[in-house]
Amino acid sequence: MLDWKTYRKQLVTRIGEIAGLSPETVKGYQTLSNAGQATNHLDAKTRELIALAVAVTTRCDGCIAVHSAAALKQGASREEIAEALGVAVALNAGAALVYSARVMDAIAPPEAQG
Repeated sequence: MLDWKTYRKQLVTRIGEIAGLSPETVKGYQTLSNAGQATNHLDAKTRELIALAVAVTTRCDGCIAVHSAAALKQGASREEIAEALGVAVALNAGAALVYSARVMDAIAPPEAQG
């Protein structure tokens, strides 16, 4: 298994290097990342749970490293995290089902297309 603490530290270092080379790119990312805090319609724990579900659906290890620690820091329980991940699993299965319908459409006889 991955050593997530070490990975998170390495990731922060590399992103720091990117910030030094392209500060506006990282500044733009930070603006987007902090936008939810400005409205505060969702609490921090809920935002972190959503971030974890999205991290799974987008397959982002860096996101998992950062947001798993943040979710725990915001008081998320293992059970809450597991439930959020269940939503991610369902969405991925749903997307596969929708794209399966697209395949069926692509292979439909010409008279059935349209």
